[in-house]
Amino acid sequence: MSSTYKLNNTDSFGNGDAKSLCPNPVNGFSDSIALSEKAVQELLIQQSPMQATDDHLIEFSEALRTVAKALRGAAEGKALAQAEAAEWKRRYELERSKNVELQHKELSNGVLANESKSPRMEHVVKSPRLHAQENSSNGTERICSHEVLQDGGFNSYNNKLKRKASFKLSWGCKGMANDQHKKEIVSFERGNISTAERSSKQISLTWESDPQTVLIITKPNSTSVRVLSVDMVRWLRAQKGLNIYVEPRVKAELLSESSSFNFVQTWEDDKEISLLHTKVDLLITLGGDGTVLWAASMFKGPVPPIVPFSMGSLGFMTPFHSEQYRECLEAILKGPISITLRHRLQCHIIRDKARHEYETEETMLVLNEVTIDRGISSYLTNLECYCDNSFVTCVQGDGLILSTTSGSTAYSLAAGGSMVHPQVPGILFTPICPHSLSFRPLILPEHVTVRVQVPFNSRSSAWVSFDGKDRKQLEAGDALVCSMAPWPVSTACQVESTNDFLRSIHDGLHWNLRKTQSADGPQDT
Repeated sequence: MSSTYKLNNTDSFGNGDAKSLCPNPVNGFSDSIALSEKAVQELLIQQSPMQATDDHLIEFSEALRTVAKALRGAAEGKALAQAEAAEWKRRYELERSKNVELQHKELSNGVLANESKSPRMEHVVKSPRLHAQENSSNGTERICSHEVLQDGGFNSYNNKLKRKASFKLSWGCKGMANDQHKKEIVSFERGNISTAERSSKQISLTWESDPQTVLIITKPNSTSVRVLSVDMVRWLRAQKGLNIYVEPRVKAELLSESSSFNFVQTWEDDKEISLLHTKVDLLITLGGDGTVLWAASMFKGPVPPIVPFSMGSLGFMTPFHSEQYRECLEAILKGPISITLRHRLQCHIIRDKARHEYETEETMLVLNEVTIDRGISSYLTNLECYCDNSFVTCVQGDGLILSTTSGSTAYSLAAGGSMVHPQVPGILFTPICPHSLSFRPLILPEHVTVRVQVPFNSRSSAWVSFDGKDRKQLEAGDALVCSMAPWPVSTACQVESTNDFLRSIHDGLHWNLRKTQSADGPQDT
């Protein structure tokens, strides 16, 4: 803004000599102005011309704040609508997949069209896959039980119906009657709220029918794992008569050892992998925690009970030793066994550039954590976080970790998070190198839905990874929605859940390991 404009408006300042100072005004502006230094100082002393400009700037900044607030409200409403639409789409896809699976089973078992209309087949189709049962006779409270009604198998040569082994879960120490879990956790009587004491939080698995099929997942590029897998497959087939599934890579390795391993079954495509949970009774992993994560990621829905053998560098989830694998598997196949229910997070990305509100990407299931970081950008990550549509905070730093309690001893622990027992239901909210020293980790309840959104005014994009893989980019306006998955991962315990957890942090992390203070030092008199 030139001095010409300022001096031609001196009448607004109450100065009557404006015309004498501007002898040749043209359209309110003078072509040439000759002012003495004294006259300029007098004008500045009377009133600063920048005061009106400052008032306009303040009004303009307030208007910008109002617009920014309105834009943020619109973005929050859009993200909420996208999240709700994604949840309805997920339910629709799940119901449709169930119907397709039932139709596929009917065709694979040679059901004729006219038989499908009979009352018997209508009963089979409409019968639920999960059914509640009464309390067991030993006094333990039943959590759930399941039984797969029919299954054709990958290499079925007849139409005979096969049954997957059923089991039941109950609270109590290995199903003992003197360790009962009360059904009424919270009661309200005579105006007082009370909680029922849980005598034991350990979960026990009891087989209701003998397991028939096992799946073995192994760590690749390991000679010791390959030797053990050959011996284990031969023993399970010869001594236990079990059907065995392995990965295509492992089957090729077994056939290279001997052609007698032609009884081993595998799969060819993702469609057959999606049906594994209807055939496999037990899952055995040979490796470390990474092998357990890989095995769990194969199942997008229910996961068979896992027996993890420790053959890796770290073993927070692998309590069994490979040297005594025969004794361990004997006890597990006989039952009952103590298990740890490890919760998983289901995550999906909502893109701002989606053509429709319900368009979301494939749902990802994680057993450890989902990590949002700044990638190769030199700018701080800017993330807006919401918990059940309530604003939590704005993350400014290197990133954010949303972890399960099973993943509390992984990346979250390295970033300053707490170690949490894997059976504690919750979501860990851990910042990575936050720009504020008061930003401390949180533990949220399991029933909440966490939404992390990259704001529209973010200086750079963010990157998200799921259990350390499937890395994807989040642009401005994109959101990540995470909630607790309905399908936990059950891992067998060597002793019981708490004992295995404490032993793992002692052996794996050397937790609080130090020399004992000597007794011959200074003492109080």
